[in-house]
Amino acid sequence: MSHEYADRLVSLLKENRNEENREAMERYMRNQFAFLGIKTPERTALLRDFLKANGKPPLEDLPAIVRSLWKEPQRECRYAALSLMDKQVKHLSREHLPLLEEIILSESWWDTIDHIAPHLAGRIHEKEHADDYLEKWIQANNFWLNRTAILHQLRYKEKTDENRLFRYILKHNESKEFFIQKAIGWALREYSKTNPEAVKRFIGSENLAPLSMREGLKHINRMEKVK
Repeated sequence: MSHEYADRLVSLLKENRNEENREAMERYMRNQFAFLGIKTPERTALLRDFLKANGKPPLEDLPAIVRSLWKEPQRECRYAALSLMDKQVKHLSREHLPLLEEIILSESWWDTIDHIAPHLAGRIHEKEHADDYLEKWIQANNFWLNRTAILHQLRYKEKTDENRLFRYILKHNESKEFFIQKAIGWALREYSKTNPEAVKRFIGSENLAPLSMREGLKHINRMEKVK
């Protein structure tokens, strides 16, 4: 079922489609998804003007609006849905985690997951300690849910739960999936900016995939070269 607020936003996006950009953007995403051809700066400006005219959606309407935007085939509509959730992120709670799970499981790729994990799921967990969902996601038979759980602490820095991070990594350490190996390396690289010694010990003591190890050590190796 569509939502009037979402319908107005979809109409605005479609009015600003750009065929030349569309082809390039679809090629960049391996022609897996449809695009309108609206690049990020233009989309940001359009959404800003839309919000000035229409206001932020009420929190109680947000799930319906997100679902309405998510059913559109063009990727920009989904990016707009994530931006609307960002606008209300301070008010999101564990009640919105089923919605996140729903959209994670709907035609996901790195472009949506890598926003959802740290900016939405991570923010909610930081406030409400939604351990049950994270444990469910790390154990799920879906690598996008696994990736979300591995990456949810990307922005935590000193607040990172090191035991959880390493445990989640080891849960999928033997995965052959590129997006899991890359996520492991990314999570380790980010945490190495806060605790390089812990990351170095962990990588040295575990049999990580070469991609994960290479990504995880990037920041550490760069800093050691500077010394």
